Amino acid sequence: MSGIRLGSVSYNDRLGAFQARVDIERNGTTFRYPCQISGPETMDIELVRMGLTQQALRMSDSVTFH
Repeated sequence: MSGIRLGSVSYNDRLGAFQARVDIERNGTTFRYPCQISGPETMDIELVRMGLTQQALRMSDSVTFH
């Protein structure tokens, strides 16, 4: 894996969740995942970033490479 980039993190009041796109680059190809993690708006931003990244990695694990 070459890299992980987290886009701008925003809070959706209606859903009570943080949202961001997470880009994961593998073998020269970038895969973009829309991620969301529920929690209060006061949640520690580092925990939010970690949760969003982990979600994207789980989603990325379902991608097959040939």
